[in-house]
Amino acid sequence: MARKQYSQVTLFLMNESAQPIHIEPRWPVAITALTVLFLLTVLPWRIRVFPIWVSYIGVITLLVPMAALSLTNAQIRWLRIERITTLLFCAIAEATTVAALARLLGAMVRGSREIGGNQLLTSSVAVWVMNVLTFSLVYWQIDRGGPASLPKNPGHDWLFPQQGVGEHAPIGWRATFVDYLYLAYSTATAFSSTDVLPLTSHAKVLMMLESAISLVTIVAVASRAINILGT
Repeated sequence: MARKQYSQVTLFLMNESAQPIHIEPRWPVAITALTVLFLLTVLPWRIRVFPIWVSYIGVITLLVPMAALSLTNAQIRWLRIERITTLLFCAIAEATTVAALARLLGAMVRGSREIGGNQLLTSSVAVWVMNVLTFSLVYWQIDRGGPASLPKNPGHDWLFPQQGVGEHAPIGWRATFVDYLYLAYSTATAFSSTDVLPLTSHAKVLMMLESAISLVTIVAVASRAINILGT
């Protein structure tokens, strides 16, 4: 009896490990990471927090697992490594974004002439775009446990329209990175989730945080920069 149970467990593990995993294309994620890197490097040195080489190391660390997914057979392992490196990259990028926004606000309050209207406007645009791109990576990695989760893994953090239309949805539809990019963009522009519903508390907190950063960037910094340039 014990041998039979052992064989069943072994067979289950073998079937689970042998289960084919659909790997979505990573080129939109790679372009997003490279865009964040570019924006981090063009920020004025007065509001930059980390040295530029930190950004390069972060992007390289992020892109290596993505390349390994298409070159090796150990997909589960590299998907988990990709999850860790992506979230770490997002933490550093968002910390840099918030710190840059704080320095822009400080310069604006002090009336510092070190940062002119042009730099204030371009920096605020860069901060806003970095905020959107970084949160899109976060949403992509935490919903349903991220791309590293198997299809049977549970726990949706967001409900997309395609998940509520039943047979009218495309066959085999599953949210990809572009869907989370749209979610992050909508949250930063409309300050709401529009047609995507957050289902968990941490999803709602993340969206409130992204909206707050976007609101401060647009209302306080960008509007002040436009005011300076218009005088």
